[in-house]
Amino acid sequence: MAAGSTLLLLLLLPWLVPALLSPPGCKIRITAKGLELVKQEGLRFVEQELQNITVSDLHGKEGPLHYNISQVRVTDLQLASSDLHFQPQQHLVFNISDASISLRFRRQLLYWFFYDIGSINASADGVHIHTVLRLAKDEVGRLKISNMTCNASIARMQAGFSGTLRKVYEFLSTFIITGMRFLLSQQICPSLEHASLVLLNSLLDTVPVRNYVDDHIGIDYSLMRDPAISMDTLDLDFKGMFFPRTRENQEVENHAVEPVIKETERMVYVAFSEYFFDSAMQAYFEAGVLTIELQGEKVPKDLEVLLRATFFGTIFMLSPAVDAPLRLVLQASAPPRCVIKPSGTSISVSAFLNISLVPPGHPAIQLSSMAMEAKLSAKVFLQGKALRVQLNMRRFRIYSKQSALESLALFSLQAPLKTLLQLTIMPIINGRHRCCLCMAGAQQDAASFHLSLPAERTKKGVQIPLPEGMDFTKEVVTNHAGFLTVGADLHFSKGLREVIEKYRLAPTVPPRPSSPPAEPSADPHPL
Repeated sequence: MAAGSTLLLLLLLPWLVPALLSPPGCKIRITAKGLELVKQEGLRFVEQELQNITVSDLHGKEGPLHYNISQVRVTDLQLASSDLHFQPQQHLVFNISDASISLRFRRQLLYWFFYDIGSINASADGVHIHTVLRLAKDEVGRLKISNMTCNASIARMQAGFSGTLRKVYEFLSTFIITGMRFLLSQQICPSLEHASLVLLNSLLDTVPVRNYVDDHIGIDYSLMRDPAISMDTLDLDFKGMFFPRTRENQEVENHAVEPVIKETERMVYVAFSEYFFDSAMQAYFEAGVLTIELQGEKVPKDLEVLLRATFFGTIFMLSPAVDAPLRLVLQASAPPRCVIKPSGTSISVSAFLNISLVPPGHPAIQLSSMAMEAKLSAKVFLQGKALRVQLNMRRFRIYSKQSALESLALFSLQAPLKTLLQLTIMPIINGRHRCCLCMAGAQQDAASFHLSLPAERTKKGVQIPLPEGMDFTKEVVTNHAGFLTVGADLHFSKGLREVIEKYRLAPTVPPRPSSPPAEPSADPHPL
């Protein structure tokens, strides 16, 4: 019996394992072309690090010669040949070949009764450096350089001597130069190790992991697994899940299609599944902000006349409340849902529309409660590192929740209400509040007008998880079945050194708040 159960488990294992691995909501691929751009910027950074190498003093005695070599500094660096490439499964390999390093140091020599002091110019040629960086996700889901191996060698070194003891220097130069070559080669790898494990990791700390998007929701960009590296690509799987700020630990199950990136022509590709957008709209829905309220003068005059005519009988029976202001409340009845097809992206919205009279000093009197269904087309685009969506109304219908007869009576309201949404609501979403996804909170004069739509700061969109100083250019969006991809090139708006120095003294991972802050700042910030 036990053997039969074990056999059954082994047969089911290939199907059980994928089921336990949740697909990513967001995926990023960096290609060999993108790595070439990173190499160019990284090479400048390596040059700066090697120029700051410090070599310990060299002193001692050799026969009648007492020597002290100090204040060694690099005066010039020539990196003739370099290469940065992927190495499966988790490594980047960086090689420098046939480089040269020019040095200047202070000499103090005592030979018998002759004492001499001055400077010596030297050069190290045929410098070869081989480094291998291992990439992995850390405990919070951030990409890190977890380990580094390094080998450095100097083929030859020479120094130019001058002065009254030049012949003595040339006679003993082999000993001095051999010592200097050894000390210099021993300092190259520690310098690069500090640059990688400390400085470059501080740059990776600028990649958002858990960020507040606005006053209502945040996003989880934690890595789900270690990066997958092939000979030509580096793939990163991010959770890509939004959450309401009132329930930051809430998990939304991902049943969407996993994004698949096959292309390698551009520097970088970013893929988003339907889950990415659905979790955002569900977070907004659970935050309770998918509500539109119009009252009194905020109701368009033509629509008010039509509504009063439609419900004339009911209003007439409510005297003396006949002249009371109208109130329209449009509230999502379920989280909107996103569908991505090769032909385009659409968002389906279901909502309740309640129409009431609001007599001053008296409770509101409901005239009608109807259901609304709308389908919006969505145009997704990137600007810098900000993901944005522009919405347009495609289909719209209303119907009564009470009876088919009332639905027939409401048919005349369908076109005016659609016009109201197109002329009043859609411009706010796509114009002044063009935003990350579609909805979040902003309030104006709550007594007469309440509109829960994107907050002012979400005009910046949702940041894509790339380090600070690196931006997208020439973006092209392509739709697939269940996901979309954005192919783009990269450029550095800031140098690596500039970003590293900016955050060097600042804490890289602030403590996560135990309760939602009162109001986030205008710039994205980690939790």
